[in-house]
Amino acid sequence: FNTDRSIINLNNGGVHPAPRIVIEAAQRYMEFSNGAPVYNSWQFLRPRKELIRQKIARTFGCSPEEIALTRNVTEALQIALLGLELKPGDEVITTTHDYPSMKNALYQRQKREGIKVKTFAFPYPPRSLAELTELFARQITPRTKLILVCHITNLTGQIFPIRDICRLAKQRGIPVVIDGAHAFGHFVFEQKDLECEIYGANLHKWMMAPIGTGFLYVKKDRIKDIWPLFPAPDPLSDDIRKFEHVGTQPEYLKLAIGEALEFHHAIGPKRKEERLRYLRNYWAKALEDLPGVRILTSYQPEQSCGIGTFTVEGLDMVKLREKLFRDHKIYTINVRVPAPKKGEKDIIAMRITPSIYTPLQDLDMFIDAVTRYIKKGWPA
Repeated sequence: FNTDRSIINLNNGGVHPAPRIVIEAAQRYMEFSNGAPVYNSWQFLRPRKELIRQKIARTFGCSPEEIALTRNVTEALQIALLGLELKPGDEVITTTHDYPSMKNALYQRQKREGIKVKTFAFPYPPRSLAELTELFARQITPRTKLILVCHITNLTGQIFPIRDICRLAKQRGIPVVIDGAHAFGHFVFEQKDLECEIYGANLHKWMMAPIGTGFLYVKKDRIKDIWPLFPAPDPLSDDIRKFEHVGTQPEYLKLAIGEALEFHHAIGPKRKEERLRYLRNYWAKALEDLPGVRILTSYQPEQSCGIGTFTVEGLDMVKLREKLFRDHKIYTINVRVPAPKKGEKDIIAMRITPSIYTPLQDLDMFIDAVTRYIKKGWPA
C-alpha cells in the first residue's frame, strides 16, 4: 500500500485504500484507453469486463449471468429498490440502522407512489442472531411486499442472519434486498450461504478495488422482475447487462477489479477476516473496562468482524474525534446510532475500522490517547 503515514487512518470502512498493484493496473488501463478512447475503450477494454464479471461471480459463488458491474452499492441497490414493482399500500420493512441512501429510495417511493416504509429498532449488541430474525418476523404483515436488510451495518458492524431472514421471507413470497456494502471482501461467505436473490456490494471498501466500483447480484429468474435504473433497450429482459446502461464510464476502473480480487485471494480470505477481527478486538478489549466505556459491537464471531463502535458516557464524542485528529493525527468518524427502543435517545459514538495494513503501534497510540482523555479529561 502507498498509504499516507503522516496520519493514522482508522476509518478504512469509508473508502479503503487500494493496494499498489490495483492503482498501477488502473493507471495502466487508463493510459491505454486514453491513447484512442473511442477505439481502445470500446473495442478492447469493454469486452474484457466479461472476465471481471466471471471472477466476481466465482468469488461470490454464482453464475456470471447474475452479476451486473456497477459504480457502487448505492447504484446497485437503487436499481433493485426502485425497479421492483410495488403498489400503493404495499409495505417495505427495514431497520433504523440501514443506510440513508437506501432508505431514501424507499421514502421517495413512499411520497411518489404511496407505499409504506416500516422501520424498527434492535438492541446492540443483540443476545443472538435468532433475536434479529424474530424481530423481522414480528414486523411482517399481509401487506409486506419487500424487505431491505444490511448484511453488516455501517454503524456498529452488526452482522445479520441473512440466510434465516431470506428463508423467513421466501416462505411468505417476500423478496429481500441485501445491502452488502461492508461485507464483500470483509469476511468469508458465498451466495449459497445466504440463499439470497438480490445482493449489492461495494468493491472499493474491503475488497480494495478502485473507487467507483461495485456489483449487483440478481438470481437469474428474478432479473426480469426488476426495471433498470437507466432505461435499457429491453427493460424486462432477463439479461443482467440491462442494469449496466449508464452512459459513458471509465471502463479501466472495472478492469482493475481483477487485480483487487487476485490480491484478496493471495492474502487468503479467511486470514484476512481473522486479522480484521483481531484488530477490532485488540483496541476494543483495551478500552472496554475504562470508566464509562460501552462497546456497541458484539464480540461473537458470527455477529461481527472488523468494524467496531464505542461510546463513553459523559464524554463529548465529537470533541474526542476532533482532539484525536488535531493533537494526534488519528482519523476516525462519529456515528449517530439510533436508539434501541422508542423513547430512548440516539447514541453519539465513534466507529473504528483499522485494516490489514494497520500496524499495532497505530492502535496503541489510539488506545493511549483515548485512555488519557477518559482518565484525565481534556488538557487545559
